[in-house]
Amino acid sequence: MTGGLRYLRVARRAGVAGVFAAGVFACSTSIISAAEPSPRATCHAPADLIRLVYPLTRTAQRLAAGAPVTIVAIGSSSTAGAGASSPDKSYPSRLAMELKQRFPRSRITVINRGTNGEEVRDMLARFQTSVIAEKPDLVLWQVGTNAVLRDDPLAPAGTLIQDGVKQIKAIGADVVLMDPQFAPRVIDKPEIEGMLNLMSAAAKDASVDLFPRFAIMRIWHDVDSMPFNVFVSPDGLHMNDWGYACVATLLGSAIAEASTRSATSVQVTSGAHLLPSAAASTH
Repeated sequence: MTGGLRYLRVARRAGVAGVFAAGVFACSTSIISAAEPSPRATCHAPADLIRLVYPLTRTAQRLAAGAPVTIVAIGSSSTAGAGASSPDKSYPSRLAMELKQRFPRSRITVINRGTNGEEVRDMLARFQTSVIAEKPDLVLWQVGTNAVLRDDPLAPAGTLIQDGVKQIKAIGADVVLMDPQFAPRVIDKPEIEGMLNLMSAAAKDASVDLFPRFAIMRIWHDVDSMPFNVFVSPDGLHMNDWGYACVATLLGSAIAEASTRSATSVQVTSGAHLLPSAAASTH
């Protein structure tokens, strides 16, 4: 079996249908992680898999105008950074470093609002204080893992995710959902496929982006033959320093592409009145 077909089949099994153009495989893009180098692993993913479907219009406008950009990362323990060796090794902290490298002339703040053990209803209960009050330009919402681990009914989660997305859109912020991690304790649960399908449907229905963390990590293990201990902590659930840094690298690449793609589109189709500094450079 060719490498391209292996990637395609694994991604489809992970519930990420439609990320590849009909019959055409895009070669994976090798992206060096900010994590300490490992002789066993290279941080990469297929370019079409990590590409965000919808441009990040609000983020693009802020970057093009030279205005500060505020990103709120809300989620449970894998946003808070459980499994990392220190708080600055969480994915939001590593993402802040990644975006600073990609946009050195922009002031981008990434606020970590992850709380251990939370499910979607818990996050919604603090949306006003943890998300809306920060006036974000972009919200990264990691959700779904704890509901799967606890064998909770999945249907209510879909409705609650849609409610949360509506709240974020109402303040004009961009939205990227992030699905569960591919880790031993997660994949042991039969409900995981249902959660992946639910999140994919919720993102599609709301016309927002989904960052397919599960499919990316599954490729590392099933296609690249990385042992779980390369990217998962000893608890068999949370990512380790390398895993968090690689996710941040890939997500940073996706955000940068979706933001610059959006900025170009806005400037060409809508005119400079949408961007006070339309001549400002983008990266």
